[in-house]
This record gives sequence, structure tokens and C-alpha cells, in this order.
Amino acid sequence: MKAVVLEELNAPLGIREVELTDLKFGQVLVKVLVSGLCGAQLHEIKGHKGNGKFLPHLMGHEGCGIVEEVGDGVTTVKAGDKVVMHWRQGSGIESPFPNYVLDGKTISSGKVTTLSEYSIVSENRLTKIPHDTPTVLASMLGCSLTTALGIIDNECELKFGESVAVVGCGGVGLNLLQAAKMKNANPIFGVDVNKNMFDLATQMGADFFVYDIEWLPEKCDVIIDTTGVPDVITAAYERLSPGGRLILCGQPAPDRMVCLPNAVSLFEGVVGKSIRASQGGKTNPDTDIPRYIKLALKGKLDYESLHTHTISLDEVNEGFDLLRSGNAGRIMVRINEHE
Repeated sequence: MKAVVLEELNAPLGIREVELTDLKFGQVLVKVLVSGLCGAQLHEIKGHKGNGKFLPHLMGHEGCGIVEEVGDGVTTVKAGDKVVMHWRQGSGIESPFPNYVLDGKTISSGKVTTLSEYSIVSENRLTKIPHDTPTVLASMLGCSLTTALGIIDNECELKFGESVAVVGCGGVGLNLLQAAKMKNANPIFGVDVNKNMFDLATQMGADFFVYDIEWLPEKCDVIIDTTGVPDVITAAYERLSPGGRLILCGQPAPDRMVCLPNAVSLFEGVVGKSIRASQGGKTNPDTDIPRYIKLALKGKLDYESLHTHTISLDEVNEGFDLLRSGNAGRIMVRINEHE
């Protein structure tokens, strides 16, 4: 089968022929239909996730597919089921890491990967969904949509009418703007150095769009950073209102330091300021994914506007270049057609 393989850090990804191996206990073979490209994978390409010692390995953690075969012990899905492929743990078995064969050698890979024609996935990284669920929506529910909705709903304790600033209006940032609007935040600021994101950011929920976090006209109750840039995080902290919450969604590079000027201001307000690292929105795939599908199919959750580009598996390096440019919402990789 064809698969995207990270063979060397900070180098173009390989599009390679990879062989499947027999399923182990708790594993599921999935025919991948669509995969999203996520900014977290840019960190993976750089080795910032501690993955450099496991090269080569397959890529991707957000996708939609059809179950082809199940291994021993699997009870939550069966052959023919349509599934969301997600990195957050759901119900079912936590299987061993899967093996593939590349150039005659056995390699190990992640418990969910999505940038390949087929993938061996741990049962608890799959959630069964109705067959009429749009594949693009299903793929986004593997990471970008669930992370954003979960951050707003679970992690930042957003109250009606509180002000929100989203720093970085890419795939996850645009979803965060939409989620903040659904929670009746007021006002909502989209912040991005890329002026090309103005239209999409305002369409998805931003009341105002600014090009620099330091240009915010007021301090905000909740600021969510998707960039992971230490200087930006520092500037965001300084724009928090007393009692404000700074949520870190973007991951700083290893060994980078974040400065908190006048750190005593953490104690401002009745409850004080706080800084939190997001844990995937604390998403529970079993309960959250079905709820979000219902919202989308009722027209109350816009996923189509977020999907700005579609590419093939062979174009994945160009897709990541586009992602780096900041000129895209969610990029979808079309891999297989569903018969």
C-alpha cells in the first residue's frame, strides 16, 4: 500500500510502498478515506514530539475510514463500519503499537496513523459513526473540531458574554472562533499576522480581526494561543484581564522558555489569572463525537467553510508547505473512495 513515511527529521516526507502485518490483539485494519493535515505534524517532522528515535514511522492522526478487519478482542467496531480515527483515547482496547514492513524491514508506528491507504489502529482510537456522516466532517472530528470545541466547552470555563481572543487563525483557530461564537462570547477577536485570513476569521465568528496580539484594544477574559511562539505567548499573557485564562493549544519547541513579565499580576482579580496547556480539549470521543455530528447535520456547526483545500496523498509535501504558509484552513487529503 502507499503511505506517507517520516524517514528523516526536517526533510521531505517519503511517499513509500509499505506492507501490512497481521493484526495483534485489539487492533483494527481501516481503509482510510480522508485525512486532515494538522499543525502538530509540523512539530513531528521537526522531532519536537520526541519521535526522532522511532524513525521511520507513518504519519497522521485525524481521519475517517471504513473498517476492513478486526483483531482478537475487538468489540466496539466491526468490518464495514464507518469510523472517525482520532488520537484521543476512547473506549475499547489499548492495543500494542502496530508494525509495518518497509524495504523488507519491520518498523513500528503510532497507535493511529491516517496518511496511508490502509492503517492498523488501536481499537480505542476509533469511534463508529453513521454511514451518512460526511467524510470531511468525520475527519475533522479526529482532531481539529473536537480539540477546539473541547477547549471552549471543557478547558477554559468560558462564561456567557466573556471576551475571547484566538491567536493564530489556522485550522484549529478558526474552529475556536466558531466555538466561542456558539458560546456567545463577546467580543471575539481573531489575531493573525496573515491578512489573508481576515475574511475566513470573520466568517467563522471573529467580531474584530487584528494582526498583532499587542494591538488588542482591550484585555480579554480568555486568550487561546495556537502558535506556540514564546514571544507571542508572553504578549498574550500581558493582554489578560484580572482573572483571565490563557490556554496554550500550540506547542512551543523543546527547550524554549516563556517569560511572564510582572508575574505578580497572576494574583490579580478575585480568582487570579491562570495559564493552562490544552489536553486535546479533554475530548471524550465516545460521547462528544456523536453530539458534534448532530450539531453539524442540523446546520449549527459549520465544517464546510473550514475545509479550504483538497489534495492527494502524492501531494502531501506541498500540503504541508501550504500549512506552513498560513494560507489555509483545514487541508484534506483524499485517499480512497468509499464503494
